[in-house]
Amino acid sequence: MPMRLLNYFAAACVLAFPTTVLGQTFNLVQQSLDNPDNEPAPVHPVPHPRQVAWQETEFYAFFHYGMNTYTGREWGNGDENVTIFKPTAKPNPQQWLEAVKKAGMKGGIAVVKHHDGFCLWPTQTTEHNATKAGNPFTAELNIPKDFAAAAKDLGLKYGFYISPWDRNSIHYGTDRYVPEVFLRQCAELAQYGNDQFEMWFDGANGGDGYYGGRRGTVNVGDANIYYDVPNLRDTVHKVQPNCVLWGVGGEARWIGNEAGWAGETNWCMGDGTDGDINGWYWHPGESDAKATNSGWFYHDGESPLSAERLFQMYLETVGRNATLILNVPPNKAGVLPAADVKVLEDLGKMIEKRLGTDLAKIAKIEASETRAPGAKRTYGVNNLTDGSTTTYWATNDGTKQATLTFTWDSAQTLRYVSLMELVAKGQRVKKFKLEVSQDGTNFRPVAENIKQTTIGYKRIIPLNGSTQNSYSGQGIQAKALRVTIVDAKACPLLKSVAIY
Repeated sequence: MPMRLLNYFAAACVLAFPTTVLGQTFNLVQQSLDNPDNEPAPVHPVPHPRQVAWQETEFYAFFHYGMNTYTGREWGNGDENVTIFKPTAKPNPQQWLEAVKKAGMKGGIAVVKHHDGFCLWPTQTTEHNATKAGNPFTAELNIPKDFAAAAKDLGLKYGFYISPWDRNSIHYGTDRYVPEVFLRQCAELAQYGNDQFEMWFDGANGGDGYYGGRRGTVNVGDANIYYDVPNLRDTVHKVQPNCVLWGVGGEARWIGNEAGWAGETNWCMGDGTDGDINGWYWHPGESDAKATNSGWFYHDGESPLSAERLFQMYLETVGRNATLILNVPPNKAGVLPAADVKVLEDLGKMIEKRLGTDLAKIAKIEASETRAPGAKRTYGVNNLTDGSTTTYWATNDGTKQATLTFTWDSAQTLRYVSLMELVAKGQRVKKFKLEVSQDGTNFRPVAENIKQTTIGYKRIIPLNGSTQNSYSGQGIQAKALRVTIVDAKACPLLKSVAIY
């Protein structure tokens, strides 16, 4: 459109009177969208509701179990004889999930097909599956079915890891593999429930050497093209609208390591440990880590990490605006070892003890500014402690700095502060600071060695400044705590502040 025509339209919109352009009369009237509740405008990008639900899962388990459990490998070649898969008892997904629930996890993802192509259900796509193993415990084995049923029984979320890369299939690398094998396998898994919260697609996709196929070289080029990712994503969402696809589809990202930590500055956009403040689509991070001192699959002689080490991972992932998927591998009997179960239970007790009693709920809360209420919605500080996922405190438009002050009649022992933004309206906070006061008047900063930058879905700050030894010492004695939003993309809004 020529610039002069653009100017005509602009003038008509601003001045709101009839104008004639190219012989046509336009009656343009300036309008504004109705906002009776005075809600803040979203800061884009914003998440899809299924991404919000996925972030709310926070902490969930990974269960690597399959052919590699019995070969002692991490990456199978795909030519293993099915009879090698020889459980010494019936694999028990119920036991897996009961153990991780005690750790405070909200769900789990079962590996049902790794890169070796061995499937843990009676698939119609390949003979390379557990039911062909000739073992009395595998003749009718269906891990996805049993896993989904157990999760529903326990009130947990569930999903499956299915490797796109298949070192067993003779069709891998050809035009036949994706429609005849991989997509059919994904469809088969969908039958075990339309309420799966995540499908996990590993990024490994052929190549040579460590990434080889059938002991040879297979290169599929661009994985998005070869696996027909747009079609895969759309098809999964039609059947399972609340299922986030990890590894493809741009719905969730790898945090950049397998050590259980995210960046202290972490945006829900971009890639890697820190994300990108200028990222143009919602792309929250997931941290995958091992709960044992060995590989992803079970290996003889392995032992679990300590509950304290796992709690550190929790603080450095869930507490840094990422989710944590923690791997606990079933053994050759198809169950989690007793030592692992004990550590998981200890971890759950540790989380409950340290992050279970919210002192913010008994504090007097004051805000430097509170957004004017709407017809049916208010934005007061009481929203910070009401436990709702939809209410929030907010400032007026144009305000990017604000202070929340929590005070108690007597000194309290403080160790952690948890902050949560309402990410459905975008991630806003760029910098904040925490201060405490022993007398309720004079304040000093705390945890200064920790970057107090982004918040996002959740940020947990150990007030002693250490994630490794967060519970050491006597805690901080204080009659008041102050949270100051120093800078934000737009008016800040927090759905929760918890103090432990």
